[in-house]
Amino acid sequence: MTSPVPETTPRIETAYVPAPDGAPADAPRIFQVIHGVMREVMPVAKGQRNTQQNYSFRGVDDAMSAMAGPMRAHGCFIAPEVIEHRQRPRGDKGTHTVVTMLFRVFGPAGDCLLVTVPGEAMDMGDKSTNKAMSAALKYMLFQVFMIPIDARSIDDGDRDAPAVNNAPRQQQSKHQPRRAKRPRRDYLAEARKAPSPEAFAKVRAAAVADGAPAEYVAQLDQVDASKRRAAAEQRPQAPAGEEHGAAMGELFDAARSAGVTDRAEVEQLVAARHGVKPAEATLEQLREMRDDLLDAARGARA
Repeated sequence: MTSPVPETTPRIETAYVPAPDGAPADAPRIFQVIHGVMREVMPVAKGQRNTQQNYSFRGVDDAMSAMAGPMRAHGCFIAPEVIEHRQRPRGDKGTHTVVTMLFRVFGPAGDCLLVTVPGEAMDMGDKSTNKAMSAALKYMLFQVFMIPIDARSIDDGDRDAPAVNNAPRQQQSKHQPRRAKRPRRDYLAEARKAPSPEAFAKVRAAAVADGAPAEYVAQLDQVDASKRRAAAEQRPQAPAGEEHGAAMGELFDAARSAGVTDRAEVEQLVAARHGVKPAEATLEQLREMRDDLLDAARGARA
């Protein structure tokens, strides 16, 4: 005969509520939305440190920061509700709190996934309920959306207590150097604020080095493309006189010298460099591209 499951055993329960009548048929449902968020969310490293108990951890703020951008992009939001709340004294001044949270994860169609998660915390002041709710939210985000973790910290899970290590402190510092904390970065925000293509390239390279998934890097590229289009729209119209026509002729002549004989390919080169077609480019842009092609032709002949 199996023993009953204790009331305090952690559990996660889920249910689905369909979209209401009249919801747009083409609006993505919550399962599709969750899949889209999972593809774009950045890894969350153990960037915080409990100095009293000597262990690293991922805070709820880290999880929320990682999730905020992808959730906004896919029209996803979460409505929390406390469905159970129990407290008891802990020591002279402490309070131990256990909550059961119901999270409704909504998509743009109005359907939602219902996720029930426990949370537990202790505090010497009046924050034990807040901490328990935060713990439930953090683990719901990690487990439902499968937020990736930093590869360097995959071997040591989030601990509620410090790891026991009886080695002398001097020996620990010699053989087990403390990992430097790497702050989380919002690369999308940095890309939007990048003042130049060169600055954007550095942000993109940093995101790739940080393990950003391909879908996230594609979002960065979309930001860059949008900024280039906006800059092109604000650029003054190119002159339509003979000088501009002569500059275009020199550009295509230089392209042929460099072995680029397809006009469409030349137009693609100009668009990739300046974000506009040759007919819309300024004299300076045409001549800059011409000089680059002539340099390439000279290099090929050397």
